[in-house]
Amino acid sequence: MNPTDRNLRAVQLPAQWAPDSWRARPAVQLPTYPDTGALEAAVGELKQLPPLVTSWEIFALKKQLAEAQEGKRFLLQGGDCAESFSDCESGLISNRLKVLLQMSLVLVHGLRLPVVRVGRFAGQYAKPRSADMETRDGVTLPSYRGDLVNAPEFTAEARLPDPRRMIKAHARSAMTMNFVRALIDGGFADLHHPEYWNLNWVGYSPLANEYQHMVTSIGDAVRFMETLSGAEVHNLNRIDFYTSHEALLLPYEEALTREVPRQWGWFNLSTHYPWIGMRTAAVDGAHVEFLRGVRNPIAIKVGPSVTPDQLLRLIDVLNPEDEAGRLTFIHRMGAAQVADKLPPLLDAVRRDGRRVLWVCDPMHGNTESTSNGFKTRRFDNVRGEVEQSFDLHAAAGTRLGGVHLELTGEDVTECTGGARELTDLDLERAYRSTVDPRLNYEQSLEIAMCIVRKQNQVAAPPAVR
Repeated sequence: MNPTDRNLRAVQLPAQWAPDSWRARPAVQLPTYPDTGALEAAVGELKQLPPLVTSWEIFALKKQLAEAQEGKRFLLQGGDCAESFSDCESGLISNRLKVLLQMSLVLVHGLRLPVVRVGRFAGQYAKPRSADMETRDGVTLPSYRGDLVNAPEFTAEARLPDPRRMIKAHARSAMTMNFVRALIDGGFADLHHPEYWNLNWVGYSPLANEYQHMVTSIGDAVRFMETLSGAEVHNLNRIDFYTSHEALLLPYEEALTREVPRQWGWFNLSTHYPWIGMRTAAVDGAHVEFLRGVRNPIAIKVGPSVTPDQLLRLIDVLNPEDEAGRLTFIHRMGAAQVADKLPPLLDAVRRDGRRVLWVCDPMHGNTESTSNGFKTRRFDNVRGEVEQSFDLHAAAGTRLGGVHLELTGEDVTECTGGARELTDLDLERAYRSTVDPRLNYEQSLEIAMCIVRKQNQVAAPPAVR
């Protein structure tokens, strides 16, 4: 694209950026705290607490994401729709990690690519809402915005935004990260012992045999290489693992944004990989203003209402230097709309010649309500959006470099379909999410297997006739 054309769509930005410059921009999806003095005190306390991640971890992730942009890695990003404080429990955390490890094993085995593992946890405590207030039986209260802001119980006391919850969220995020790091450093992710990742409740899964065949195949390959070399293969006893969350509550994000020794600029040290949701992605809005100034890799959720011009303007604001690994677009169109809405965006970015990582979120565009009152997602639609996305990227000359999933390692019944063919009636058995429905272990593993099959189908050369 001609530089003059880029200048025509340029956005007027302040000459300087600071962690609080977002405050001069229109801000949405932020709660109204009744006590501003308590809010300032909580933010001041947060600013004195240790960071949750480090700048060198952020740089390592950015390098891996740059390789994913080039097709040398595949991104697996997954976890809870919204964490709750009560979920900061060792069994739940280890089960989430197990699911992501098993999925990544399937992807590595099938795609023959290293996988970038990113968890939607250790900070995913805030959620955007479609309305500020919620009414039940004639009573109107503030909407539940995640445990970072208020509590889910429908009482005036629970729904009052409480700034002290930011301190609690920091503590639970730190405990989660500490436990994950301890598991990984202690050999939990050792490829010599994938049996450590088994979940007790899935012993009779219809997918168990296929997964076990992959485990056996990889184990045989590892033992063969070690026999040849006469030594243990290095780097199989641990993995890189990163965290992500939506950078929604800006006072919290600002308080954990720091300068670090021997590096220029600012880092959001609340997470490795913050993203902006659809509701907060206005080019001139507070959330875009905040993230444009941090050196983390960042992601933007892209829905069916986004236009090519909006997407190009976001690129100009968030990655003006076209830095490798900096910017990810997570498209979430829905299975019914992706074929119409995604190609114009792919074409515009490809013609612009800018580097982005394209990732599919097949969850958020496929949410629906059942006749018995449950919010759910149908597995066929989730799988359908992933498979269509691979085809659409191949047709556009772009590359689908990852997936972004809401999932859990627990025995939940929140999404219908999948290996056990869950129905609407099954939702009543184990529906535990307070916000959005998640894939359970079997459905998550099945999606990983679908990705492998579809990617290999797309990458395969046409048959000779």
